[in-house]
Amino acid sequence: MAGDALVLCLHASLLLLVLEIGCVSADGIEVERATASGDFIIGGIFPLHEDVDKENISFEPHLKPCIRFEGRRLVKILGMINAIETVNRSPLLSDLNVTLGYHILDSCSDVGTALRATAEFMQQSDCSTSTCAQPVMAVIGASHSETSIAMARQLTLKMIPQISYSSTAVILSDKARFPAFMRTIPNDEHQTAAMTSLLSSFGWSWVGIVTTDGNYGQSALDHFVSQASLKGICVAFKSVLPQSVTSPDNSLAIRDTVETIIKNPKVQVIVSFVKPTHMMDLFLELRDQTLRAGQSMESMKRVWVASDSWSTSGSLKGNLTLDDIGPVVGFTFKSGDLSSFNEYLSQLEAAGPESTRNNSFIHEFYVHLNSSRHSGDPELVSRAVSKLREHAYADAIFNVEMAVSAIAQAVASICRERDCKTPRAVQPWEVLRALRMEEFKLRGQSYKFDGRGDMNLGYDVCMWRSQRGHDVVAEYHPHNNSFTVTNSITTQDLHLLRLVVSRCSNSCVPGEFKKTAEGQHTCCYECINCTENYYSNNTDMDQCLSCDVDTEWSPQGSSGCNLKVLLFFSWQDGFAIVLLAFSVLGIILALLVSALFLHQRDTPVVKAAGGPLSQAILFSLVVSYVSAMLFVGRPNRLQCKARQVLFGISFTLCVSCILVKTLQILLAFQFNPGLQRALRRLYQPYVVVSICVALQAATCICWLVLKSPFSTTIKLPTELLEDCDEGSNLAFGVMLGYIAVLAFVCFICAFKGRKLPQHYNEAKFITFSMLLYLISWMLFVPVYVTTTGVYLPAVEMVVILISNYGILSCHFFPKCYVILFKKEQNTKSAFRKNLYEFSSRSRDTDSGVYMSEKQSSNFVSIISVSSLYSPSALNPAEERDCREETCCSGLHRRSTSRHCLRRSTSI
Repeated sequence: MAGDALVLCLHASLLLLVLEIGCVSADGIEVERATASGDFIIGGIFPLHEDVDKENISFEPHLKPCIRFEGRRLVKILGMINAIETVNRSPLLSDLNVTLGYHILDSCSDVGTALRATAEFMQQSDCSTSTCAQPVMAVIGASHSETSIAMARQLTLKMIPQISYSSTAVILSDKARFPAFMRTIPNDEHQTAAMTSLLSSFGWSWVGIVTTDGNYGQSALDHFVSQASLKGICVAFKSVLPQSVTSPDNSLAIRDTVETIIKNPKVQVIVSFVKPTHMMDLFLELRDQTLRAGQSMESMKRVWVASDSWSTSGSLKGNLTLDDIGPVVGFTFKSGDLSSFNEYLSQLEAAGPESTRNNSFIHEFYVHLNSSRHSGDPELVSRAVSKLREHAYADAIFNVEMAVSAIAQAVASICRERDCKTPRAVQPWEVLRALRMEEFKLRGQSYKFDGRGDMNLGYDVCMWRSQRGHDVVAEYHPHNNSFTVTNSITTQDLHLLRLVVSRCSNSCVPGEFKKTAEGQHTCCYECINCTENYYSNNTDMDQCLSCDVDTEWSPQGSSGCNLKVLLFFSWQDGFAIVLLAFSVLGIILALLVSALFLHQRDTPVVKAAGGPLSQAILFSLVVSYVSAMLFVGRPNRLQCKARQVLFGISFTLCVSCILVKTLQILLAFQFNPGLQRALRRLYQPYVVVSICVALQAATCICWLVLKSPFSTTIKLPTELLEDCDEGSNLAFGVMLGYIAVLAFVCFICAFKGRKLPQHYNEAKFITFSMLLYLISWMLFVPVYVTTTGVYLPAVEMVVILISNYGILSCHFFPKCYVILFKKEQNTKSAFRKNLYEFSSRSRDTDSGVYMSEKQSSNFVSIISVSSLYSPSALNPAEERDCREETCCSGLHRRSTSRHCLRRSTSI
C-alpha cells in the first residue's frame, strides 16, 4: 500500500511540473494541456494515458475521460519542451528575434481523443480575429500509427505539417494520400527487412507473429510476411490482438495466442508488433498456462523479436525474469545525446518549488490543481526526476528533438526573407514546403527528409538484460541491408542465440534437396537425395543442380560433381605393355627370319617357301605389327586413319602372296588339259599380288576420302572414353571382308594339297594359319560391333597379333627349323628322295591313298619345278635325273621322258 501511495504522489508531482488543465469540456471533463506562447506555435500530441474510459456508452458525442496514466511517457513531453526552449536560445532563432511556443495535448492512446485535439489545433488556424490565439503552424505526433493516420487526414485539409516521432506504418509514406505527413524515423518496411535479415542470419525459418488489429499491426504483418518469403522464412501462425489494451476481448485474445504458442513447440522465435502492456500480459499468461500444464518454466522460453513499439520498455512483471521468458532482441530507432535533456531534468530538480518563477506553464498548472503542497516536497520532486531519468530513452528523446529542430530550421529559412512578427504572416503550408526542402542541423549533424517524408537513419539492435534494461548490440544499415556488431554483444549472447533452432523441418544437408508436399508451407519439407548427375552443395537447397554431363558426373546424394576420368588404351596399361612386347618381338622375329632367308636364298627350303615372295610376306608382317602398335595410346586423327589402313593393305599383301602359293596347288588339280593350259597362261604371281593389293588400296583410299576414321570421345556414366570412330563401318567391313575372302580361298586351295610331301609341304601350314585367321576375326566382329570399352582396341590388336604370329609360325618357323637344325634335309638330293618316296606311296593303293596319273604328275611339277627346279637352276645332268628318277619312273612309268620333262618345265 505504501508503494502504491508513493506512485500516486509521484504521478501528481510530475503533473505539477509540466501539465496545465487549461479548460473544461462540455461534458465537465478536465482537458490536460501544456502551453507556452511564441511567434510560432507547435502542437504536440502525446499518449500520456494508455486508454480512455469506455464503460459509459452513449450515442451523444462526448469526450471520454483518460485512464491508466503512464508517468514514463512524460519524458517525450519534457523532451519537446526542452528542445523548444533550447532552440529558442540558439542563434538560429534568437538572431531573428523569433520564438517558438507549444500547445501540447494528451491523445490518451485513443483515436477519437486525438482527433478532438487535432480539431482544436485547426480551429486556432481558422480563427482570423485579433482575439484568437496564435495558430498552430506544425504538429509533432502522434505516437501510434493508427492515431497518426487519422490526424494526417485532418491536417492535410489545411496542409498543416505533421512530424511523427514513432509512427512507422508504411502507408504514411504515401505522399498522394498524406502530403503533409513526415517523420523522423524509418517506416516499417525497413524494420521488417531488418527483422527478416536477423532471422535469416541465425537460420530461424519457422516463426510466429503477434500483432495488433490496427493499421500499424496490419501494415507490419503484411510487409513482414512479404519480405520473409523472399528470405525463405515461413510464418507458422499469426495472432492478432485488439488495439486497445482495455478491450474486453483482450484477455481472450491473449489466452488464445498463448495456446497457439504452446501448440507449436517447433516455433522457438516469435516476432511481436504490439504494445508493452500487451507483451506483459502475454508473458504472464504464458507463465500461468505453463504452470497449469505441469510443465517446467524452461518450456515457455522463446526468442522474442521486439519491434520499436515495445523493445525499449525493458520491464517485466509478476516476478518474471529473462531466464523464464527467453532472450529478447529488439529494434530501436537511432539514439542521440541525452546531455541536454539530463541537464533540463537537473534544473527541474534543483528548482524544486521555485521552478514556477521561470516557467509560467508550471505555475498555471500548480494553481489550477491547487496541489502546491505536493510540489513543495523536495524529496518527492527528486524521486520524480529520478524516475524520469530511468525512462529517458535516447531514441525517443532524439526523434522529438529532430522534429523540433526541423521546424525551427524551416521557420528560420522563412523569417530570413520576411517579417514573421506580424500575426498570421506565415501560413502552415509554407512551413511544410520549407520542411521538405531545407536541411537542418542537430548537434552539428545535418539531416533532411527524403522524398517520402521519412528520416531513414537505420536501427539499433538491442538485447534485454536481467539487471540493466537493455544494451545496443548491433546497428542496422538500411542502404545495404547489413548489420554492424558493437562491443556490447558478448560471445555468450551469440552462443545463446545460435543454440536456438526454430525450423519446421531439419536442414537438408548437401547432397539433398527440399521436397515440399502440396498445400504445406515451403519450410515444412522432406529431404530427398539428389539423383545421379545432380548435386546440391549447400544446405536446404530447393532443387539439385545439374552436372555438366559432358565432363562431370555424380553419384546419388552427391554434394558436388566429379570430373569424368579420361580413358584410353594407355601406354602405361599392363595389358598394353604385354601386347606391345609381343608386337616388338614379332617385328624382331620377322626381321631375323628375313635375314636368314636372304642368307639361305639358294637353298631348296627357301626356294620351296616361295623365294622372293617370302620376303614380301615378311615385310607385310612387319608393317602389320607396326599397325598393331598404333592401337595403343591416346587416339588422334592421324593415328585413327593410319592404323586400319596400314593393317588392311599390309595383311592383304601377306595373304595375296600366300594365295599365289595356294594357286599352284589349285593348278595341280586341274585335270582338264584345256582349262589347265588357260589357267597357266593367266597365272602371273606378281600380277596377282599387285591386283589384290591394288583393290584393297582402292577401298582404303575411298574410305579415307569419303568418310575417314576420326578420334571421338564416348561419354560413359563416369568416364570419358577416347577412341577411334571408323567413320564408315561399311568400308571397315569391306576391308576386313576382302581379306577374309582371300584367306578363305587360300584355305580351300591349301586344304586340297594337304597330302604333299611332309618336308616341303606348306599346304597344311597354310590351312592352319588361314583357319586361325578366319576363326579369330569371326570372333572379333561380334565383339567389336556389340561392345565398347577401353580394351576394345586391345581386342583388335590381339586378333592382329594372332593372325601375324599364325602366319609367322606356320609358314616360316618350320623352315627355319630345317635350315638351322635339319641341314641334311635342305639338299637337292634329299628333296628328290622325298619326292620319290611320295610318288611310290601314291601308287600303293593298299595305303589307302590313290592318285591318278595327272595328280601325281602335277604335284611333282609344282614341287620340283616351281618351288625348287626352275629351268635356269638345273644343269643337263640334273634334268636327266629328274626325267628318269622322278618324272618318268616315280610318278607315271608309262609316260615318256619327253612327256615328263615337258610337264615338269611348263609352269
